[in-house]
Amino acid sequence: MTGLKDKVALVTGGSRGLGAAIARRLAQEGANVALTYVSTPDKARSTVAEIERAGRRGLAIAADNTDPAAVRAAVERTVAQFGRLDILVNNAGIFVAKPLDALTLDDFEQTVAINTRAVFVASQAAAVHMREGARIISIGSNLAERVPGPGLSLYSLSKAALIGLTKGMARDLGPRGITANIVHPGSTDTDMNPANGEHADAQRSLMAIPRFGEPRDVANVVAWLASDESRAVTGAAFTIDGGANA
Repeated sequence: MTGLKDKVALVTGGSRGLGAAIARRLAQEGANVALTYVSTPDKARSTVAEIERAGRRGLAIAADNTDPAAVRAAVERTVAQFGRLDILVNNAGIFVAKPLDALTLDDFEQTVAINTRAVFVASQAAAVHMREGARIISIGSNLAERVPGPGLSLYSLSKAALIGLTKGMARDLGPRGITANIVHPGSTDTDMNPANGEHADAQRSLMAIPRFGEPRDVANVVAWLASDESRAVTGAAFTIDGGANA
C-alpha cells in the first residue's frame, strides 16, 4: 500500500498504544514518520524500528507536550530531518478522572496543557510548513460528545475544545487546500484502558457492539483521512466507539 508514498507525518505520543498503531499504519501506506514520546524511549525506538522494517524512514523525538517550546521544536526537527511535513496527527494526551470537587488547579493546568494547548501549538507550527493537500488530524474522544458518568468533566472539557479548534482550523486552512479533522475513539484496548481492566465491563455495557476497539480501528480511519481519498472532508468528526454514543 503506497497511498502516502513519500509523504512525511508527525505523530505526537507515537511510542505506544494508539499513537504507535497510527505511526505504523501511516508507514505501511508509504509515509516517513516522526513521532514524539516522553517517558518510553524503548517503545519509541521499537516503533521506529517497525517503521523502518516497512521500508520507510522513522524518527523518535523526545518532547513533553506540557512545554510549548518542545512541541514547536518537534515540528521543526521533523521538517529539518525530512524536508517537509504533510500530515500532523495530534495524538498525545492524558486522562484524569476525578469528581469535580476533587480536581485541583494543577490537574486542570496539566490536562489542558497536554490535551488542548499542545494541539493548538503543534498545529500552528505545522501549518507554516504545510502545502496544499496537507492534513491535520487530532485524536479527541467520544467523551467529548457524551459524558456517561461522573468524574469525567475535566477530560471531556479538554477533548470537547478540540472540536471547536478543528472546525476553526478547517476554515482558516481550507483556502490553502489543507484539511483539519478530528477522530473520537471510544473504549480501545491499550495499556491505558485494557479490555480486561476493572471498568471494562461497565464500558462494554454502553456499546451497541459490546467489545473494545483495537488501535488499528482508529489507525485505519486516520490513514484514510491522511490520504487523497478524503480530500473533500474537513472540519468533520469521526466517532469510533462501537456505538456507545449512538
